[in-house]
Amino acid sequence: MTTLDSNILDALAERLETCQLEAKDTEKITNDHPDMDWDDAYAIQERILKRKLGRGRRLAGLKAGLTSFAKMKQMDVESPVFGFMTDDYIVPDGGECDTRSLIHPKVEPEIAFVTRKSLSGPGCHIGTVLEATDFVIPGIEVIDSRYRDFKFDLKSVIADNTSASRFVIGGTPTRLDGLDLRTVGIVMEKNGEPVSFGAGAAVLGHPATAIAMLANHLGARGQAIPAGTLILSGGITEAVPVQAGDNVTLRVQGMGSTSLRFV
Repeated sequence: MTTLDSNILDALAERLETCQLEAKDTEKITNDHPDMDWDDAYAIQERILKRKLGRGRRLAGLKAGLTSFAKMKQMDVESPVFGFMTDDYIVPDGGECDTRSLIHPKVEPEIAFVTRKSLSGPGCHIGTVLEATDFVIPGIEVIDSRYRDFKFDLKSVIADNTSASRFVIGGTPTRLDGLDLRTVGIVMEKNGEPVSFGAGAAVLGHPATAIAMLANHLGARGQAIPAGTLILSGGITEAVPVQAGDNVTLRVQGMGSTSLRFV
């Protein structure tokens, strides 16, 4: 049950999406609505998605955010958040990302999952996710909070669709047979210099945990993850700021690499 009036939820969704579309920042919305609850935050996010779909965008995938202990510490939050990606967020592998359409972008190295079966909660766990996964593939998410100075609380960032803005996937689609995602190593490079190192276990002990938590989160709302869904499982390391002129490459052990450049 939401606590905010439906008209207020509509107005907040319009405010946040307009900030995204016009690359303008705003103060976090809990400043004006300190009593908003988790249902309010996700209701605002759902309204943003409806606005995009209503203009002809299509859903390109789902995402978990703030899933690594490094990210939780960086953002001063205590639990993961979940969001969506539409087709205008897609950057082709090796392609360009226009910084003029972003406010203060940062990049995160991730392992992306693609499902071959639907997933639903409650009771979804790592084993369920692994059995339902078609393949995994390297992914870089470009996050870009609409909040001034990247300062927010958990409810505000959920409403802002978990700072989602762009993403790229590439490399080799890899089956999970014999693959332990906990020990898979990653290196992210910016302009040829390594800036992040990590392993899959940095994401909640196992990246599939993030997917299970997403399925259980959706299940509580009467929804499921459809077969064929792309899901970003969350940043393995802290996010790294980028600007025009930067080239970013993610190399994932046994899965190849993906990259994008900022213009």
